[in-house]
Amino acid sequence: MRTNRSIPNATIIPVLGYADVHEAADWLCRAFGFRTRLRIGDHRIQLVYGDGAMVVSDAGPESDEQPPRQSVMVRVEDADAHHAHAVAAGARIVREPASWPFGERQYSAMDIGGHLWTFTQTVADADPASWGGELVEH
Repeated sequence: MRTNRSIPNATIIPVLGYADVHEAADWLCRAFGFRTRLRIGDHRIQLVYGDGAMVVSDAGPESDEQPPRQSVMVRVEDADAHHAHAVAAGARIVREPASWPFGERQYSAMDIGGHLWTFTQTVADADPASWGGELVEH
């Protein structure tokens, strides 16, 4: 894959819409530890976290219709420390940190735009067959 300074070097880049792009990007950086990579006018901001990336985008005019629920999962080194940081920044936690049979410790929070974020820490190398999963690609 060719590199381009105008786009993050990530394979998957979620784009989430917010009513106030700058407020959302500032909040995501403060609460969840993202860093601003690139600002594009007043309508888009690229954020990075580790080797991942996302784009905060203008959601467009508000409507009476409920937007579709969007969710993002982010891998972190320490879910409990990340959770404590998010709580201190005022994040609304919707699921407290918990360890799961599939080898991950996770918590979930709702951001100021109504998007669900799950932060996950690998705590064990679990065979997917041991918890009901099926590994398709090795």
